[in-house]
Amino acid sequence: MNKLTYFLLLAITLSSCKNKESKVYDLVILNARIINVENESVSEGQSIFISDGEIVAVRKSIDKEQFVADRLIDANGKFVMPGLWDNHVHFRGGDTLVEENKDLLPLFLAYGITTVRDAGGDITPSVLKWKDQIEKGELDGPRIFSSGPKLDGDKPAWPGSIEVTSEAEVVTALDSLESLEVDYVKTYDGNLSAENYYNIIEETEKRGLKVTGHMPMSADFMKAVSLGLDGAEHMYYPLKACSPAAGSLTELDLGYGMIEPLIDSYDPELADDVFVKMGEENVYVTPTLYIGKTLAEILEVNHQQDSLLNYIGPGIQQTYQGRIEGAKRAKASGSKMREKMEEISARMIEPMQNAGVSLLAGSDCGAFNSYVYPGESLHGELNALSKAGLSNTQTIRTSIINGPEFLDLGNEYGSIASGKVADILILDKNPLENIDNLKKINTVIKSGRVYDRKSLDTMLENLR
Repeated sequence: MNKLTYFLLLAITLSSCKNKESKVYDLVILNARIINVENESVSEGQSIFISDGEIVAVRKSIDKEQFVADRLIDANGKFVMPGLWDNHVHFRGGDTLVEENKDLLPLFLAYGITTVRDAGGDITPSVLKWKDQIEKGELDGPRIFSSGPKLDGDKPAWPGSIEVTSEAEVVTALDSLESLEVDYVKTYDGNLSAENYYNIIEETEKRGLKVTGHMPMSADFMKAVSLGLDGAEHMYYPLKACSPAAGSLTELDLGYGMIEPLIDSYDPELADDVFVKMGEENVYVTPTLYIGKTLAEILEVNHQQDSLLNYIGPGIQQTYQGRIEGAKRAKASGSKMREKMEEISARMIEPMQNAGVSLLAGSDCGAFNSYVYPGESLHGELNALSKAGLSNTQTIRTSIINGPEFLDLGNEYGSIASGKVADILILDKNPLENIDNLKKINTVIKSGRVYDRKSLDTMLENLR
């Protein structure tokens, strides 16, 4: 049935409403090829019925069905899948950068990202306000799940963090986060003690909260896993568990100075045992390979001609200088830590996947993380995971399936099916065949709200 026939059917249906009851939908997508990532299949000729931001039904044939739709989209055989999740982003930089952070929200949609997991910053009230406005359809942007402020020691690495120096303060801090209705808890390692890190994990376990983040290098990763740690952001912490020298290096109190010795003493057989245990305990890892490569090459690559730099406000651009100066200091000292960490991280991906560890695609984009642009950087991360050995299906899973499953939301997201949230991508080409086809975006649908290519381009033009 061609497009004209569908519109004729709709007209006939409307004219006969008085005689026969018709089902009414906000949006109907016709002629879709639906990608099912779970079983690596494509279902042809599907129709998707959406109301109130939810997929109401998915059916192959509607020839004899009467319905009324406020909007009808003929996918014309294009590929349809759930919207992407970026599972590690930052909104931060203080009050003076609130508006510049807000202006970045449409960039995520333009790259097919309908959900982000905010990994903590210092503008939490604004982030929670945006989250609410986006949910109500008052603001264009991705759905936001947030950790709120990070938990750190009495000398936090980042402004806005909650200082935790005792078991009692752990309880108070978590009370505060629960009052903010955060979606998970994020730890950081400015000077958080190992003891309080363990206390946070145990207390979140009691409360049924998810906890992930940075681990103090003085702590034991496998002990944290045994206490109920839900995730690790970046690869440093699983790496530590994969070195037989970890204990002796910890005693030297080297902090991140132990990273190169840990890399040099990495034991693949020990790593296999570690990864199996992590898989059994359902620990999620967000590798952030793309930012590692970007920062490792920051002095060699000229980013001044980056097209996306035009969308980044001057205040956020100014924060990029910190990483550049840090790279200069590392180069002057002869350190190769970032380059070596990039190589070992990529090497760990495939054995982690094979052992059943759930990987999360996260870009680490945001202020202070130089030239890691919202939207584009998630595609960079997915490409990096693919190059590290994941299949296209496994790579896509790290975004759209593992993301919601970490938050126990697998029943609401991750597939095009009845009862799922209507966060949808319409793609010109099949990403199961080539991961770069995730960039071939025709239409983005966020909670049933439609952004076609023209409207996405207009949003971007307004950001310049």
